[in-house]
Amino acid sequence: MKSLQAFVAAATLTTAFAGVGAPTPANAFTGGSFPACTEQGVLSYMAHRFVWTDDHVIQRGLRVDDITHARENKYEPATEIHQVGRRYCQATAWMNDGTKREMWYLIEEGMGFAGLGDNVEFCISGLDPWHVYGAWCRSVR
Repeated sequence: MKSLQAFVAAATLTTAFAGVGAPTPANAFTGGSFPACTEQGVLSYMAHRFVWTDDHVIQRGLRVDDITHARENKYEPATEIHQVGRRYCQATAWMNDGTKREMWYLIEEGMGFAGLGDNVEFCISGLDPWHVYGAWCRSVR
């Protein structure tokens, strides 16, 4: 009788925790809001992050004064096979030295720190000296 009770208890616990080890998709934490290429929060994030990058890495004294003509080039929704939604974008970055440069950026749904929020990667034409994003910013185009 005790072995039957132990079996039933074990079966109940196994059933109760069956979903505990299953991976949770990252987009479950985003609240369903996946920012557009033109969203002000995305554009200001890139401008502020570029300041840090220039101050600590490139060291040319450059700043992004304005970002215009933001548009989406391609959208890859999250699927069972590709579980991260991606939005590929392009814009024009107006620099503090008076030049305008093309910029490409990628918004990844649910790929923020620890899977919370979204991630933005960007590349400004001519300002990726180590080709972090490939030649001509190819990996974020």
